[in-house]
Amino acid sequence: MADVILHAFNWRYTDIADRAADIAARGYGGVLVPPPLYSDENGPAWWQRYQPRDYRVIRSHLGTKPELEQAINALHGHGVRVHADIVFNHMANEKGQRPDPYAFPGEAALARYRSERAAFERDRLYGDLDFGLFSHWDFNPEGDIRNWNDLHESNEHWLNGLPDLDLNPWVVEQQRLCLRALNKLGFDGYRIDAIKHLPEEHLRSVFGTDDMAGKYIFGEALTSNDREEDIFLWPLVNRTGISFYDFPLHETLRRAFAPGGSMRELVDPAAYGQALPWRRALTFSVTHDIPNNDAFRWQLLDGQDEYLANAYILGRDGGVPLVFSDHDESPGDRGRWYEAWQRYDIVQMIGFHNAVHGSRQRSLYEAEGFLVFARGYGGMVAINKTGEWQHPRINTDGMRQGRYCCQIHQHDMRVSGEQFEFAIPPRQAQMWLWQEG
Repeated sequence: MADVILHAFNWRYTDIADRAADIAARGYGGVLVPPPLYSDENGPAWWQRYQPRDYRVIRSHLGTKPELEQAINALHGHGVRVHADIVFNHMANEKGQRPDPYAFPGEAALARYRSERAAFERDRLYGDLDFGLFSHWDFNPEGDIRNWNDLHESNEHWLNGLPDLDLNPWVVEQQRLCLRALNKLGFDGYRIDAIKHLPEEHLRSVFGTDDMAGKYIFGEALTSNDREEDIFLWPLVNRTGISFYDFPLHETLRRAFAPGGSMRELVDPAAYGQALPWRRALTFSVTHDIPNNDAFRWQLLDGQDEYLANAYILGRDGGVPLVFSDHDESPGDRGRWYEAWQRYDIVQMIGFHNAVHGSRQRSLYEAEGFLVFARGYGGMVAINKTGEWQHPRINTDGMRQGRYCCQIHQHDMRVSGEQFEFAIPPRQAQMWLWQEG
């Protein structure tokens, strides 16, 4: 079963629908769509989608509820699952824009609902739009997070001026109703935005219900070191059934590909707590937050290292790989992830991943600067981070003999004998699949 998820970052719903057949043809098994809850229709900036105004309406700069339904149906029609990015930690920062910034959606929005009733009824997800959703009683006291490594402060204080929702019965019930309505639209799973800022009790109350049974739930607990992982990530991994972005693996990748780093760290990082358990991991080389927030840009891999990391992530056994594809939202990285979902190297790597999915991984050669591992009996991945050609000599026991083709470069080689030596070019990756005896 194809399981690679395309993060259609800031894509319009009509574009997703139009490309559904191509997405499936390129080997993707799922698509993560942008946050669908009502946000500024006239705000093209990507971060507007992460500042919801009303749970009960599906409308944003990216499209309307009917357009979202069309995208879901188109993807399902091609066998592709659909996941929604959900923002439940906070609401939009509208301080100074209207008299009561704690009333959502606000009196002006309610008046607009009434004056444009037919249009908003079309985009209504659930509930009665004649009444407000939240008031000041539904928010924690104003005050931003100051100590980012304090769990209580991270859960209860505001995230950079965004009104932080309180865990009370009304908020919990509205979030449950919202998810129930999204389930009816056809969503197969949900990404929980800013999960480390949500209390564990909140996660259980909202995402641990019978309504969510069978849904793929994964959270973004953005961490960058062991201390942050011990505070915000591992407790949730150990006490919930939610899957998570594999930031421990990303940290390991950054360390392994850095000058002086060892590729041996990538042989079995989960065994040493340097990657999440394979059943709970969403693996990636980059997420939307890393290039689009100045505070996280230091976590970016070098461009060629990111390519090598993609080969590792899509070549290894374990986790659900995520491919990030934008429309040049990051001003400092023009073209780097633009239309990456259909880039030749990415598509070829996905093809390899799908061909060997579920087959056992075993190490064939380990060195400081390069790594070779097998997938099952007919797949092999070789990654060389060094600036020199490498010539590993591998034991072929357990591998099929015969012709192999590199899925990235389309080169052939013939494997024979008990041992076999081949060459890996500098700063390159190879993904070999057996073709014939």
